[in-house]
Amino acid sequence: QVQLMESGGGQVPPGDSLSLSCAGSGRTFNRDLMGWFRQAPGKEREFVASISWSSRNTYYADSVKGRFTITRDNAKNTVDLQMNSLKPEDTAAYYCAAGRLVTHTTAAATAQTTFTYWGHGTQVTVSS
Repeated sequence: QVQLMESGGGQVPPGDSLSLSCAGSGRTFNRDLMGWFRQAPGKEREFVASISWSSRNTYYADSVKGRFTITRDNAKNTVDLQMNSLKPEDTAAYYCAAGRLVTHTTAAATAQTTFTYWGHGTQVTVSS
């Protein structure tokens, strides 16, 4: 099975930037949809962003659109999340995930049920 490992989390003041990276191992997942989810204490895990194998399709939660950018490098089996203009409400554990689309819809590309492989998370804290 695919194994995913996140890195790049940390603590930054509001307005700063962070870049998260997810590295895959165990098998090639170049046909997989890759995504990022996050979960803050006391809240449900929520979708952040996802990207198709070809990188032609990207999906973002409204709360991060225009601030976050998801990219992937299939040769390196990595997916990154560039986070700019960070806000305190972005504070959460961020999880990398991999899956495959059965139906090619926005709903499927953003649903947690689409993703079958998950990393263990990296903490992002935005505080002043």
